[in-house]
Amino acid sequence: MESRTASTALRAGVALAVAAVAGCVVVPVNPDGSIYQGPVPAYPAVAVPAAPTSLTLPVRLYPTNELAAATGIISGTVVNYLNGKGTFTLAVGGETMSGEATRSGGAASRQGVANAYGARGSFANCQYTMNTNVQGTGRCTFSNGATYQLHIGG
Repeated sequence: MESRTASTALRAGVALAVAAVAGCVVVPVNPDGSIYQGPVPAYPAVAVPAAPTSLTLPVRLYPTNELAAATGIISGTVVNYLNGKGTFTLAVGGETMSGEATRSGGAASRQGVANAYGARGSFANCQYTMNTNVQGTGRCTFSNGATYQLHIGG
């Protein structure tokens, strides 16, 4: 019987030791006593593409009267700053004309005006309507009376 009692006592002791240790948690600490955090995993940086700040669109002006036909087709660009405003540049017979383009009702409007002025004193006044964000049409009148059909975009 003694063997049975010793065996029961041994089992009880082991169970008590296991129960006592089961509630323990080992926490690593630094030499100064603060809790060791471990290495921080390095996550790759996520590249977020920047939103465009402007769109550069080609413009072409096609003659619609005899005065314009003498000059022929005119090419240029409009830089849309995506806020209802932009710059307007034309190359006309060796003269660079530059100015601005503005949407009549703000950035959300489809209608707008564009004006350009050259160093020789010539100027152009245009009205346009955008069909999409990158394509539109309009009409331009120059200071010499020439008129053109305006095409914006590719």
